[in-house]
Amino acid sequence: MKVVLFCGGLGMRMRSGPESLPKPMTSIGSRPVLWHIMKYYAHFGHTEFVLCLGYGANAVKDYFLHYSETHSNDFVLTKGGEQVELLSTDISEWRITFVDTGMDTAIGERLRRVRGFLEDDEVFLANYGDVLTDAPMNDFIDGFLRTDAVGSLMAVPPQDSFHVVRYDPDGRMRDLEPVADMSMCINGGYFVLRQGIFDYLDEGDDLVMDGCVRAARDGRFRVHPYSGFWAPMDTLKERAALEERNRTGDRPWAVWENRAPSAVPAPALAVPVALERVHATT
Repeated sequence: MKVVLFCGGLGMRMRSGPESLPKPMTSIGSRPVLWHIMKYYAHFGHTEFVLCLGYGANAVKDYFLHYSETHSNDFVLTKGGEQVELLSTDISEWRITFVDTGMDTAIGERLRRVRGFLEDDEVFLANYGDVLTDAPMNDFIDGFLRTDAVGSLMAVPPQDSFHVVRYDPDGRMRDLEPVADMSMCINGGYFVLRQGIFDYLDEGDDLVMDGCVRAARDGRFRVHPYSGFWAPMDTLKERAALEERNRTGDRPWAVWENRAPSAVPAPALAVPVALERVHATT
């Protein structure tokens, strides 16, 4: 099943200067977050990727054109360095299509611009390119295939540290509640889509707030709730937290290391799911 990854956004909150790398190429350990996401999908057997490029497209292309398997795999070196025998491999089975979808293009339009590479797949996957999880993706796909929906997204509890203030019209505060403790979910950025999603996308549209919302109003969009590990990398603070987890070996997203997904029950959807992420998307 093909995986569309949106890699073309500016990622302004992650940039440290005018020549900064695109956000999906920001590293966790020795590999960019994009690689971690691709490894996640490959673990479940999905090794055909379509990269929607924009800002920093050459950085993405050059990374894979000059990819070194020895950076993340054990190997045997012989003949004074002339021969390298890999003991395992990362990307030898991957097929990656690189498509320039524009600098300032909305995500829905990026998806429309790669439609020609997806026409052999009635169902395909999509991701923002900056969020990690250990969710059982193939279970979500199996559940989706039993419906007639044109799409679904993973709904997760909010991770942000801000608080919601409740107050009276006269300005008297009544309560202060961490958003993470509220009975709500946000869009986790992992999509399962059918070709029918294109019926809900016009030129220049956003995938979520245009296409998904229109499909939802027709009763043709679903959610797969998940309360296990999920983490965005939208800010420097979030990147630092993931770097620390990676450094200490606490890498729940690395399902290819034979870790079981978090055994946490899905949240009850007693309230409408918020389709838009709280923080900016790629």
